[in-house]
Amino acid sequence: MDDEGAYARAGGRLPGDPVPDPGLGDEPRPPSSPAALPRRRGRYGRTFVHALPVLLIVIAILYDIFTPRYFTAGPLYTAAPLVAAPLYSRRGTALTGVAVVAAVIGLQLGKGVIHYVDSLTELITIATVAVLAVLVNGMVRRSSERLVSVREIAEAAQRAVLPQPAERIAGFEIAVCYEAAQADAFIGGDLYAVQDSARGVRLIVGDVRGKGMGAVAAVAVVIGAFREAAEQEATLEAVAQRLERALAREGTRRDGLDAFEGFTTAVLAELPHGDGTVRIVNRGHPPPLLLYADGTLGPLPARESALPLGMGELGVWPDRAEEVAFPGGATLLLYTDGLTEARDVKGEFYDPQTRLAGRVFRHPATLLDTLAEDVRRHSGGGMADDMALLAVRRPRRSDHDRCHEP
Repeated sequence: MDDEGAYARAGGRLPGDPVPDPGLGDEPRPPSSPAALPRRRGRYGRTFVHALPVLLIVIAILYDIFTPRYFTAGPLYTAAPLVAAPLYSRRGTALTGVAVVAAVIGLQLGKGVIHYVDSLTELITIATVAVLAVLVNGMVRRSSERLVSVREIAEAAQRAVLPQPAERIAGFEIAVCYEAAQADAFIGGDLYAVQDSARGVRLIVGDVRGKGMGAVAAVAVVIGAFREAAEQEATLEAVAQRLERALAREGTRRDGLDAFEGFTTAVLAELPHGDGTVRIVNRGHPPPLLLYADGTLGPLPARESALPLGMGELGVWPDRAEEVAFPGGATLLLYTDGLTEARDVKGEFYDPQTRLAGRVFRHPATLLDTLAEDVRRHSGGGMADDMALLAVRRPRRSDHDRCHEP
């Protein structure tokens, strides 16, 4: 049991384990896989950039040594400390500037041209640039410190608005993943939540229309209303209606376009305790997928179309939860349209049904890690929209028995 808990806490992999190959289910990817090449190229590129100031100095010195005296490598000397400013520490930038000035003085003395006006002007210019590089380094460091502070605040906001659910709730194995389309962003308009209640484990995955802080505020409203309704309402349909009313109240507090057109697509699911079924209410959202233990899978589309949450004024009809079997060993996958709208270089959309068919995953965290990596590879790292994933696995009785073996 301890091994399984450590496995889950590590996100479905133990330290040192190879990354699963999206084409081979849970089998390890060999170290020489082409997927590892971009990471190696990235490391080589960073090493080259970090060494660039030194290379510039060496090239400049060689240029001055092997060319006539009226040729100058001044641009290379001035470039070295400026390149070092955003890459090195203040001390490293200052040492780069000192090395450049010392190299220029030594070469000018060696050629006997240090007393010439143009040589003296070049030396003063290079020394001035070296000093400015140290000042630039200080500004870059302060900006980096502010960026770190902003990132910490963003991470805290994400944990507050989208807290990480427990890895095991009421016997179900849970995993979530959030991939922001914008670099260095932590949260947007996608949402997920898991809540245990007297009537079963209730889940929601949704996508708020719009971007920016308005979308984040709507996410907070939906999740807050869902957690309260999941505890209090007797049926999943009543939970959906509670969210509808919460968004309607939120809409009255907004100005402009959002007040008229704000809405949230969402899928709500309920996993009754001790019952091998799942109930689904879909409000205009991509249908969940059910992955069975034998590698087969199928979507769970809504039999009756329904408008997204927040659009109740356009039509009123009762929500109807649809119930399907959820056997042991199966995994329920809920996702936002950032998954299915990811395009490759040919403009083709990502199809999770095709990519996951015939594959078996021992833990929902492994499924999400593999799926997120596959989407990044498919889109070349340039996703058009945020992506939220939530996977729930119902363990088989044999899994439960193994956990309790002496």
